[in-house]
Amino acid sequence: MDNFSEERIKAIVEAYNIKREREKARYLIIKDSDEFKSKNRERARGHYLLNKDKKKEKYENNKEFLNARSSFYYYRKTDRIQSFKEKFPERVEMLKKSGIDI
Repeated sequence: MDNFSEERIKAIVEAYNIKREREKARYLIIKDSDEFKSKNRERARGHYLLNKDKKKEKYENNKEFLNARSSFYYYRKTDRIQSFKEKFPERVEMLKKSGIDI
């Protein structure tokens, strides 16, 4: 990779920031148009249809973890973490392996 000078890096970052501002201004202008909304909805619908099976598979693979995490958050919210640890020791172990500090 090329070694860029400080001035070159600064110019690249400045050009990027200007481009982002232009894109943001353009989006704010066109976001409420009916044409933009219909195109965006169609794109989102297509993405959903293409990836529906992937999402379902990901959920099925992580169902136990998601259930354990949801239970933990519920017990934490109601200040009954000790009860959670006693009732569900296997969920506690699963959460600890995933990096959630209990």
